[in-house]
Amino acid sequence: MSAQHKIPEDIRTNVETALAYYPQLDNVKIEFRFKKNIKKSTMQARPTFGSFFKSKKDRNYIILISEKFKIADKEFLTRHIPDDIFIGWIGHELGHIMDYQDRTKGNLIWFGLKYLFSENSIIEAERCADSFAVAQGMEDYILKTKDFILNHADITQSYKDRIIKYYLSPEEIMELVAHRDAERALIED
Repeated sequence: MSAQHKIPEDIRTNVETALAYYPQLDNVKIEFRFKKNIKKSTMQARPTFGSFFKSKKDRNYIILISEKFKIADKEFLTRHIPDDIFIGWIGHELGHIMDYQDRTKGNLIWFGLKYLFSENSIIEAERCADSFAVAQGMEDYILKTKDFILNHADITQSYKDRIIKYYLSPEEIMELVAHRDAERALIED
């Protein structure tokens, strides 16, 4: 992969698998870093603070990965979730970076403020990231990740409800795939 990407060695293979779906991010500086805890989330993508003062093409990004996540009352190390699930989560976060790339400084700041204070903005941002991942061909990973969360007996219903509320459903993902494939078929004809 690109020298622009800083990846912890123990997750390198999975991150590089996800990055392979995003060739347009090859020259974008992205650091993948574990963090002790991220509230209400397993992973989080954002521009680095200093990047707000740079041009779009010179921005740096960070994907924070919570070291642990909770299922019911049990804590699990994020490093130990199944590979396909981890790849799906990273693919979703890379979708956020795709979304951020074309935003101006002011738009990024406004986007961040809306995300903090508006539930509709959270829904829009999370669905957008899923849509980017599907557009890049990552639907199998995204679907496996959703299945892992929605059908895991030990995951709390409140977490499942959050996923249902904010993210694309498996049915919506399949609709996007069908639409994408139909467009590709038209182009090839």
